[in-house]
Amino acid sequence: MIPPLSPHERRRATLFAAAVLTAMSAASGGAHGEDVVRQVLPGAQPAAAPQQLTREKAPDQSEIERFCSNIADAARDRRYALQAEELKQLQAGIDERMKALDAKKAEYETWLKRREVFLARAEDGVVKIYAGMKPDAAAERLAIVNADLAAAILMKLDPRKASVILNEMDQKAAATLTGIMASAARRVDPS
Repeated sequence: MIPPLSPHERRRATLFAAAVLTAMSAASGGAHGEDVVRQVLPGAQPAAAPQQLTREKAPDQSEIERFCSNIADAARDRRYALQAEELKQLQAGIDERMKALDAKKAEYETWLKRREVFLARAEDGVVKIYAGMKPDAAAERLAIVNADLAAAILMKLDPRKASVILNEMDQKAAATLTGIMASAARRVDPS
């Protein structure tokens, strides 16, 4: 569906149609050589007498050089504007990459804080309690506790005591805890 025209647009369309009809009628020389009747629309200027079109001569070399020298500044300005726009686009790309790097940095810092909190969870008192327990009882209790906490406790225990407790655990639980401890002990960021 075509939207309705505003009064201003309607007037422009009418003037354009009148101009086209006038041009067509003038080009055909009127109907069979008769005089052409032109209608003048309200508010329009009266039509001027038709002028004979003449062909201009081809420009010579000096005119071409003058034209080129006249537009040299405009062309240079346009070239600078295009380069400035390209630089703005490149800057936007760099800014986007910087945001991605900042997000990665924040993610890494969050991971580092989680690791520190993870290691701090197992306080010395709790570690001493598990160190004094029998390995089979400690294994049973650690299998029920949160896996992160259990891994932190095992990391703070004496390696011999921790290995005996892991030996007494269920295979799946022991594998999960071993994986967590290996990830926490890693000194290099895996990504």
